[in-house]
Amino acid sequence: MTDNGTPRLPLAAEDGAVADLMRARRGGRLSALDRLLLHSPPVAEGWNALLGALRSSTLPGDLRELVILRVAVLNDADFEWAAHEPIGRRAGLTDVQLELLRRTDPAGDAWSAMQSAVLVFADASTRTVAVPDAVFAALREHLDDRQVVELVATVAGYAMVSRFLVALEVPPPAGEVAG
Repeated sequence: MTDNGTPRLPLAAEDGAVADLMRARRGGRLSALDRLLLHSPPVAEGWNALLGALRSSTLPGDLRELVILRVAVLNDADFEWAAHEPIGRRAGLTDVQLELLRRTDPAGDAWSAMQSAVLVFADASTRTVAVPDAVFAALREHLDDRQVVELVATVAGYAMVSRFLVALEVPPPAGEVAG
């Protein structure tokens, strides 16, 4: 992060049609992430559509947030963690689960079989990109075709988010809106 706790680029203006689309998805507010994306309206518009789709997938909220938070940990994206931890809690993730997500090996008794399979998949996909057949097969025991596609896209999408946040050193302000 820069010495003064600000991103590496200045925040863009909050006006224009794309900013309005982003604000509509966000419930009226733009995040620092949005304001950085607005330096490129085509990128911001595509990002907004993709992240909106990922956030409204058929995946249960606890699985979606588990994946987002795990990717944040693996990629050292503090903004992403700060933005999604409260959402994860509302989706049903417990204090114990949130603590486990922060560990190098998050395995433990706190996870359902489905959550465990999703977590192992997220780790494999984020750490090595290639997912072993056994990891994929375990995931298929719990998710249908659509949910698999949505899970893979969520892991990939939030890897993109985390890399953007980390590269531009976006600090995690309190009360920031997510994704």
